[in-house]
Amino acid sequence: MFLGQFQHNLDDKGRLMIPARFRELLAAGAFITQGFDRCLMVMTDIYFRQVYDRISAMNLADPNTRFLRRFILSNAYPVEIDKVGRILVPQNLRQGILLESEAIVAGQGEYFEVWTPSEWNAQMAQLQDTETNNQRFATLDLSRNMGV
Repeated sequence: MFLGQFQHNLDDKGRLMIPARFRELLAAGAFITQGFDRCLMVMTDIYFRQVYDRISAMNLADPNTRFLRRFILSNAYPVEIDKVGRILVPQNLRQGILLESEAIVAGQGEYFEVWTPSEWNAQMAQLQDTETNNQRFATLDLSRNMGV
């Protein structure tokens, strides 16, 4: 699983260092695409194909399906880790989230996100709001007996 958060730099060519513990999870292939909250998502080949299959099964006559397809698929690129552990972040994806020289890499379980430090800090500030979190998470069942 992709867990934890890391700060890394991008070089002049837009290559991003991937945390060492994430690299082996990407060895069989990966894709990068636009994320939902002004970030990028990097998924293993297997997980990306699951997302693709799910999107492909949706009703193409539904305008929201078409928007989701455009959002995810037209911004998706295969990535490979180079010899020193970097991936190339396509220029249009960097421009879309204003990613320049520094990035936060944040594990999300099956995938990880790439954020600008300022957007990540804004996310972290929201996550530290206890009252909002009480409302946000009230409907989730995180009890000890989760479906067991």
